[in-house]
Amino acid sequence: MIIYQLLLRAFGNRPCVPGGSYAQNGSGKFNDITDEVLLKFKKLSVGAVWYTGVISHATRTHFRTLPDCDPSLVKGEAGSPYAIRNWFDVDPALAVNLDNRMAEFEALVQRTHRAGMKVIIDFVPNHVYREYHGYFTRENFYPLDGPLHLPESLRSNYVENPALATGNDVFHAWPSLNDWYDTVKLNYNHRSTWSKMLAVLKFWADKGVDGFRCDMVELVPAAFFDWAFRALRTDHPDLFFIAEVYGKENYRKYADAGFDLLYDKSGFYDALRGIIRGERPASSLTQEWQFQGDLQPRMLRFLENHDEQRLACDWIARSGRGGLAAFAVALLFNTASFMLYFGQEFGEQGMEIEGFSRRDGRTSIFDYCCVPSVSRWLSDKLTIEEGIVYKEYCRLLRIATADAIFSKGGTFDLMYVNPTSDHFDATCQFAWMRGYAGSAMAIVANFADHPVDVDVFIPKEAFEYFGMPLPPSCPAPTGHLVHFHVGAHDYTRIDVSR
Repeated sequence: MIIYQLLLRAFGNRPCVPGGSYAQNGSGKFNDITDEVLLKFKKLSVGAVWYTGVISHATRTHFRTLPDCDPSLVKGEAGSPYAIRNWFDVDPALAVNLDNRMAEFEALVQRTHRAGMKVIIDFVPNHVYREYHGYFTRENFYPLDGPLHLPESLRSNYVENPALATGNDVFHAWPSLNDWYDTVKLNYNHRSTWSKMLAVLKFWADKGVDGFRCDMVELVPAAFFDWAFRALRTDHPDLFFIAEVYGKENYRKYADAGFDLLYDKSGFYDALRGIIRGERPASSLTQEWQFQGDLQPRMLRFLENHDEQRLACDWIARSGRGGLAAFAVALLFNTASFMLYFGQEFGEQGMEIEGFSRRDGRTSIFDYCCVPSVSRWLSDKLTIEEGIVYKEYCRLLRIATADAIFSKGGTFDLMYVNPTSDHFDATCQFAWMRGYAGSAMAIVANFADHPVDVDVFIPKEAFEYFGMPLPPSCPAPTGHLVHFHVGAHDYTRIDVSR
């Protein structure tokens, strides 16, 4: 599955000033995702859209009929989409008609389904906004001794006594600026928390949501997910769940709890980032897939998301084309699903100052901002470089989903028989094979800053693994060398089944 993550608030083509208010900069809307826009997503072979920031959350913006939030508790003008203030409402900034906001979301779900794609939204089970009114009671939180002391730089008059533990497990009354001071942690030692959060999931599933990206699952007991998913799948058997899990040692636990996909952050993402930056050898990818073992098909690969820096930013690949080798590996290595962050397909660099978020190579989740490359795409004004990257993304995504070798085939890592030599550099090149139904491809990704000519040895064991005889072109019974010319930060594939 190809998942397209879309931060709705930042979608659109409109002028934005750094740190601008909702009145100044506006916001992307549910209605902006038209049938025409959805067809553009389909060109990227997308099977599901993760609409990020849908649920009503803390904000400094005043919306009539809705209670205002204490501005000292809100990060940025727009606020964090992960500081949920009403689990049963949508973000009012995303609606054209405030009083019709839920109907506008429901219409978006229907449009997405008509376009042949599934709908994913966030589920944040660990914490809620500090001023969440109603629904939860004190037993659903962790009361501490004494009043809350927010950082002095916030100049806050907010009173909370006793203080409640923050979402990132600060169990004292003095959270820092680097803590999630805008949120409070939910207490799963009380069974009422379980039933209340199950009701949240059921509410959105009943509205046609197909899947949930579950935030920071390692801070929540795995037993809760196992219980909740079993209950939900009685009426919604096709619901699927994505775990934002970081610790490799926890992969199995959350897979066994019923998650369909697991974040591949500490595996391929960290490895590929390190390889691009010259901090790790390309050969280190082997140990990552070996660690995952039989969980490989359930990993969710990505090179960007709302938490991570843009692949093309100045701190990683420095351009869209600079990230193509990593994209080819993440997408084509095996049948794991892949997540694309909006704008990545154009080489978006995320180098703007947006307000609360400084120039950090990310698209801000706290500000009313726009993504420059997406704005140009919507107005048919992509730069030449962006157009080149976009076409390559469309081509590779189509190969990954439509070519049976890549969408269904097995994988054979060729690195163990190709150590660094005078014709192959295992620090900068990564080689593997994919095979299916009597056909096989050998692929080399080159992470070097210059084109290379390399020879890759393909052993007979690789063909045996795919149930194929050695092709007639093999000069020796043990296998043969295949020559590749690979561009800088690029990949090449060769059919080796003939």
